[in-house]
Amino acid sequence: MTRQFASTFRRWPIAIVLVLLALGGYAGWHHFHVKSAAAAAAQGPTPVPVTIAQVKRANFPVYLTGLGTVQPYDTVTVRSRVDGQVTEVGFKQGEMVKQDQILVQIDPRPYQAALAQATAKKAQDDASLRDAQLNLARYGALAKLDFASRQQFNTQQATVQGLMAQIQGDQAAIDNAQTQLSYTIIRSPLSGKAGFRLVDPGNIVHATDTTGIVTIVKLQPISVVFTAPEEDVPDINNALAAGTVPVTALSTDGTKVLSQGHLALVNNAVDQASGTIRMKATFENTDNVLWPGLSVSTRLLLDTLKQVIVVPDLAVERGPNGLYAFVVGAGNKVEMRSVAVGQDGDGDSVITQGLNPGENVVVSGQYELQPGTIVAPHDANPQVAQTAAGSATVQAK
Repeated sequence: MTRQFASTFRRWPIAIVLVLLALGGYAGWHHFHVKSAAAAAAQGPTPVPVTIAQVKRANFPVYLTGLGTVQPYDTVTVRSRVDGQVTEVGFKQGEMVKQDQILVQIDPRPYQAALAQATAKKAQDDASLRDAQLNLARYGALAKLDFASRQQFNTQQATVQGLMAQIQGDQAAIDNAQTQLSYTIIRSPLSGKAGFRLVDPGNIVHATDTTGIVTIVKLQPISVVFTAPEEDVPDINNALAAGTVPVTALSTDGTKVLSQGHLALVNNAVDQASGTIRMKATFENTDNVLWPGLSVSTRLLLDTLKQVIVVPDLAVERGPNGLYAFVVGAGNKVEMRSVAVGQDGDGDSVITQGLNPGENVVVSGQYELQPGTIVAPHDANPQVAQTAAGSATVQAK
């Protein structure tokens, strides 16, 4: 019994030490926590990092966007106008050909023979005419001396006139034979891009063939046909009446500019089925970036608003009470302000009410903001960022 009491007595100092250590640790943790909370309360709430942009005055272009299809300015399917065998092809598939360039040579021998025959016939009739004219002169002299009858003279005169008419027919036959012979050389009617070749040397072609020999399209200039809603027709006509209307052709996703052109014409009627108006724009296409059949996005410049208030689209938010924006004010506190938007496009919006030039609006980080929230503004524009930093420094002093 004495031994058990002695063992228990020896454990008491250890327990007392452990209790004292626990009490000391709790006191230290409590002191540190209270001090940190007091420091945080003294510093105030942590500023919310946001991206800002400056409200500015600028000229704002009003664009009308749409979708269109590239169409060649001219398209020609080259066909033969005579029958014959192809002896030579003077172009390669897919190459650029020039106007009047020889494309195909057809065997000319049958047409050369026809021309020679018509020429010989005319020479024969010319000789007959000269003989008839001499006889007419003799009959005329004899008739004056009453050695020939008036009837003989008139008959010879009719013979001469008939031969003259026959010679005119011979000349027409020669002209026709020459024309048919010229058709054996097929030339390009325009400068453009040749497509697939549909005949080869040795093929027989006919004037009645519908498939043709090759199709040539004119690429410079080139057209884009696109549509716009019918309610925009008055604005389009006003812009066209004021002068040249620029049109931009872009890739279908709208990210890449392909070419710059101008509006050439507006169709004379609205498509009642779709409620749209068709238009055609012309592009020089010197780099051949626009290709027939290519789908493109179009952007037509309707008007340019002069010196209006402009902000990035990202600054405008939609709430239950309408459109609003967060404006960074004194002390980097944000204010929720109702705004009215007149036009938008190209990532910017025209503000007709609610904002003033020179103010800074939040364009990123709005989801953490409430009216009165303190923010830490950042901007890609060094001048705006420097101004915001200077304002923050003045408020800190």
